[in-house]
Amino acid sequence: MYAIFESGGKQTKAAPGDRVRVEKLEGDVGVKVEFTRVLLLNDGERIQVGTPYVDGVRVTGTVLAQGKARKVLVFKKKKRKQYRRTRGHRQSFTAVHIDSIGT
Repeated sequence: MYAIFESGGKQTKAAPGDRVRVEKLEGDVGVKVEFTRVLLLNDGERIQVGTPYVDGVRVTGTVLAQGKARKVLVFKKKKRKQYRRTRGHRQSFTAVHIDSIGT
């Protein structure tokens, strides 16, 4: 059984017991979270595809950690003009343990 849900503008595939990273969510470690924007549900026998979401299905999980991803460097340069700029960015994320998928 697995589901594809939407969180933070991105789609994530998850099955019960998985650990997934989603865009930063409010909440401390140990807080239960619920994703109701489920796009697809596969229960092993049949596949339900939402238009755009599957009604009555939710993915529940527990927040494991709040953190930041590895640094991404952004380098800009213009040739022959002595122009160089380096910037760094670390995207915040929330690690979630998927507890269950159901109605």
